[in-house]
Amino acid sequence: MSKFWSPFVKDLVPYVPGEQPKLTRLVKLNTNENPYGPSPKALAAMQTELNDNLRLYPDPNSDLLKTAVAHYYGVQSNQVFLGNGSDEVLAHIFHGLLQHEQPLLFPDISYSFYPVYCGLYGIQFDAVPLDAQFQINPADYAKPNGGIIFPNPNAPTGCLLALEAVEQILKASPDSVVVVDEAYIDFGGETAISLVDRYPNLLVTQTLSKSRSLAGLRVGLAVGHPDLIEALERIKNSFNSYPLDRLAIVGAAAAFEDREYFDQTCRLVIESREWVIAQLQAKGFEVLPSAANFIFARHPQHDAAGLAAKLREQGVIVRHFKQKRIAQFLRISMGTPEQNQALIDGLGDM
Repeated sequence: MSKFWSPFVKDLVPYVPGEQPKLTRLVKLNTNENPYGPSPKALAAMQTELNDNLRLYPDPNSDLLKTAVAHYYGVQSNQVFLGNGSDEVLAHIFHGLLQHEQPLLFPDISYSFYPVYCGLYGIQFDAVPLDAQFQINPADYAKPNGGIIFPNPNAPTGCLLALEAVEQILKASPDSVVVVDEAYIDFGGETAISLVDRYPNLLVTQTLSKSRSLAGLRVGLAVGHPDLIEALERIKNSFNSYPLDRLAIVGAAAAFEDREYFDQTCRLVIESREWVIAQLQAKGFEVLPSAANFIFARHPQHDAAGLAAKLREQGVIVRHFKQKRIAQFLRISMGTPEQNQALIDGLGDM
């Protein structure tokens, strides 16, 4: 049937998401989902919205949610863009802001969707190597470019770049859009949204999939200068005027308003992360410093693929990447205390 494809389709290399196993009773620590459920207030808001109004289209501007986001971060509503998960937001960013003659810059070890978007939209890119400690060096990005994007904390490493270093990158490329992808920022970092009023070239993306436990709802956002947001709105309204449904709008808005529950669950995840790191280090693992809801670890005497297979036999699933520089690392999401204990027990004596 490929004879019906548009010519560019055969050259695409699609993103491969983390495994979503169909088996039950597995300890699933491979896709960075939050082990704690959504805010009860978010669930209640969605239950209330389950009514006859579902026959009507949602608000195409999602003003209720934009207002909630703007209030939470102390920005204006015209500085907020919303999409169907942060992956859709990123797709519009690549399409509308990062297609230029100079190459796009991003880390060589980073979110694997970035090169996929480059292939989809015909964007040339330069994968900038992380240093020997798997950290982003801002000086490496001070060169001609058509834009810069990086996760902070980085994924899959979990390593955090300080705001001062983010500013260094921004100052070195004032004529390029710099996208800071903050999917995991709430687990130990400080958001760069505080910088958007000082740097018109800064765009910060976030998701409600991780720290707000709404991966199944598909809500993402971007915050930046109104000119950048307008470009994304033009792309969105040329693609899908209604990316967020009625349940997503009210549920996400309620999640932003429930700060107490948000703070509590983030704190629990951070406590789990520090416990797991200590347990793994006691078994001889090397663990990169993490500000995310996962850790990136390797053992000097044990092959990572073998460890992943051993854990799977014990009913524990973690993420193993085959990329050359990180082939001996495992990315391990934080679970409940019981799930984390199952991880440590599954490794046995080492």
